[in-house]
Amino acid sequence: MKYDVYGVGNALVDKEFEVDDSFFVEHSIEKGLMTLVSHEQQQQLLSVLKDKFGVKNRSGGGSAANTLYAISQFGGNVYFSCKVANDEPGDFYLDQLGDQSIETNTENQREEGTTGRCLVMISPDAERTMHTYLGVSETISVSEINHDAVKNSEYVYIEGYLVTSPSAMAAITELKQLAEQNQVKTAMTFSDPSMLEYFRDNVIEVLGSGVDLLFCNETEALLYTGADTLEKACELMKSKARQFAITRGAEGALLYDGENYINIEPHTVKAIDTNGAGDMFAGAFLYAITNGKDFETAGKLASLASASVVSRFGPRLQADMHKEIIAEVM
Repeated sequence: MKYDVYGVGNALVDKEFEVDDSFFVEHSIEKGLMTLVSHEQQQQLLSVLKDKFGVKNRSGGGSAANTLYAISQFGGNVYFSCKVANDEPGDFYLDQLGDQSIETNTENQREEGTTGRCLVMISPDAERTMHTYLGVSETISVSEINHDAVKNSEYVYIEGYLVTSPSAMAAITELKQLAEQNQVKTAMTFSDPSMLEYFRDNVIEVLGSGVDLLFCNETEALLYTGADTLEKACELMKSKARQFAITRGAEGALLYDGENYINIEPHTVKAIDTNGAGDMFAGAFLYAITNGKDFETAGKLASLASASVVSRFGPRLQADMHKEIIAEVM
């Protein structure tokens, strides 16, 4: 296999701001969720945020991209299909991918327009609230899928956020079929509770007959299954996920390896910024299992890695920190 994981997702440049809770009330923003907005709406909010709080951090982002970044930094080989525009944020985004040894579809990913951007508002409780303008990323399609790279991967990884766009829906549906036809394992993340609140039918359509590995948090598991307890949700999820990992914030994580449940203890840290925590968990986990580790070891690595990322600003860790985390667990 040339690649451990092949992923497709929204290419977004994140700008992070530290805000107070009153800001959400004042601007009628749903706290804790990702909301899609127009370019004009985002520019208006950006102007207010810059004036009131100042930009805390700027980085390449996007759910699947953050996960693949983590895999590449732990030592894995990855390929990322995405779409950016011929603008400065697009240059910035691709420079970051290149710096991290992430292969991408450079021959067909750029066009005129605006690169996707995400305004990440971090509240005092460290929760992230996002307003996203997808820009050209909204038009990601089957033409951005690299069939050869898919066939040479152990896993394909599907970002739940893509269910908001018809062309992206078509792309991830084809990607999943291509993987299944070539005995490539499928992994998916629900990405955000809003995907299950507002795009539930699309999520169900993409899941189809199921995936080999599903990542979600406890809220998403309950929303997806309609269950009133995590125990019931887990039993219902087995029909669509042969294995799964459910993150539970300060309570750690619950894994299902296809036979047994495994509880993963949390790492107690002072959370500053939860942006990227789930992405990091998935990245560390996928790195471990594609490198021959069992679910428990993968869960321990993922738990430590996600605890590390929430204790600092930004959705990604500095390159050298990944080796320290591996040394502690593996």
